Amino acid sequence: MYRDDVLLRVEKPGRYVGNEINMVVKNPETVATRFAFAFPDVYEVGMSHNGLQILYSLFNGREDVYCERVFAPWSDMEAIMREESLPLKTLETFTPLAEFDFIGFTLQYEMSYTNILNMLDLAGLPLRAADRPENHPIICGGGPCAVNPEPLADFFDFFFIGEAEEAFLQVFDLYAAHKGTKRQFLEKIAGIRGVYVPAFYGVAYNADGTIANFAANNPNTPARVKKAVVRDMDTAHYPQKALVPLIETVHNRVALEVFRGCIRGCRFCQAGFIYRPHRVKQVDTLVAQAQNLLTSSGHEEISLLSLATNDYPYLNELVDKLNDCFASQHISISLPSLRIDAANQTVLEKVQKVRKSSLTFAPEGGSQKMRDIIRKGISQQDILEGARLAFEGGWDRLKLYFIIGLPGEEDEDLTAIGKLANDIVEIYYSLPKEKRKRPPGITVSASCFVPKPFTPFQWYPQKPVSEFAAKQRLVKAGINSKRAGYKYHDADVSVLEATLARGDRRVGGLIEAAWKNGARFDGWSEFFSWDKWQKAFEDTGLSMDFYNFRQRGYDEVLPWDFIDVGVTKDYLIKENEAAKAVAGGGV
Repeated sequence: MYRDDVLLRVEKPGRYVGNEINMVVKNPETVATRFAFAFPDVYEVGMSHNGLQILYSLFNGREDVYCERVFAPWSDMEAIMREESLPLKTLETFTPLAEFDFIGFTLQYEMSYTNILNMLDLAGLPLRAADRPENHPIICGGGPCAVNPEPLADFFDFFFIGEAEEAFLQVFDLYAAHKGTKRQFLEKIAGIRGVYVPAFYGVAYNADGTIANFAANNPNTPARVKKAVVRDMDTAHYPQKALVPLIETVHNRVALEVFRGCIRGCRFCQAGFIYRPHRVKQVDTLVAQAQNLLTSSGHEEISLLSLATNDYPYLNELVDKLNDCFASQHISISLPSLRIDAANQTVLEKVQKVRKSSLTFAPEGGSQKMRDIIRKGISQQDILEGARLAFEGGWDRLKLYFIIGLPGEEDEDLTAIGKLANDIVEIYYSLPKEKRKRPPGITVSASCFVPKPFTPFQWYPQKPVSEFAAKQRLVKAGINSKRAGYKYHDADVSVLEATLARGDRRVGGLIEAAWKNGARFDGWSEFFSWDKWQKAFEDTGLSMDFYNFRQRGYDEVLPWDFIDVGVTKDYLIKENEAAKAVAGGGV
């Protein structure tokens, strides 16, 4: 453990002490493989991530593997670690990261990339894979951002593309039996579905900066890397015990993943494409998982997780059974992800049986034209009727999510966001007085469009910061109800997110330069510095115009083209052309 005098000097010592409820304890001397699960954000965020809970339980379910956790230290802790030359350690055994066999980073958000470099540096490890000797840990990464691993390619030994519950265990099998060099081990695992070893692929560029060629340079590696997929969600591993933090985190609740994938296919949504196919769990499986997790954790809330929970085909039955089993124990149910058109009064009434949680709807587009362009599949009437059902069900606080800067957007589409919010407020006041117990609260949240790989909009230019700012002002001007608030995302962060999301291998130099300039926790407003990143662009000679603000052609080689997520480029082109047709060619 870090010394007491160190912990007393930081804001939240509980981030660094471990010993949480259900923490796995093993003897490191008796295992074949030690794996450090690295979450490149602060403890409170990482401990709320369901993927951490799943893989921590899965990996530790093997007697020959010990999976420990490490999170990005907050700025106060980092300052002390650098001042006193303290290495970054795991929470289970307080072993320095440099002593592990593997360090596995989860890649959930592009704006955490500088934290990855910072954690490697605090571990005393060279940043670039080519500079790390044989006795250093193997650095790997996975998660949604790994579908374009190229911006981080120079720092990682391998990436795992797709779902790790089954295929990643083969990596441990081969490592336990391996006797040769690190390169020989990487050659062995390169044949596992989902594994991508950047050193085994070469890239060449055209004079204009676009990619001329990307190809395997090792005979043991496939030309295309196929994502790994869990086929049966009922038999897939799921924790029986949940790690319970000793300090407050973003989410303190039981997380039940009801299905993966999405049946909708919204054209802006990367998750809807990369998590295909759509796979559901049976109700009895979910009730049994809830029972295990509630018993072992003491949590008082069950959150039903998916991309759109009310697309779960057995939702009514599931909510009934969960209430039957747990309502008497004052366990509440929350639906964090709802499609406003599918919200029905029966389900809403059932999930508030114990206590009300907030309701969040995502129309995404303010006008019908925009919703049709993005293939949202809901009408104005669907939205207004969904809001009415929510109000009649007893909710008076609604959050509405929108995206601005989408292809084909015009000024009237932005002012339509405010009008929709105003109309929803009026619906509340149209209810009988006995239904209106207090004034409503409608929160409009507008994020800036970030073009992502493996979506029909992956070829589009993004708007510059100045245009996003003008759009944000238009939305705000259209909201004239005192009962509708307005929040928006920082446009400069979204612009950088797009650079990293669609970047090629050269962007690794940009990330490293920004880190050297002091960039950390770039997704946190109190730390983000536009100037540090601007200097990084100058230091590397890279152009934001090239990565963000230009239209890509269908024939251009994209940095992620060698990855197969199960959705073809031809299909994405077809969907993009369909969006153009909706907009009358104005996209």
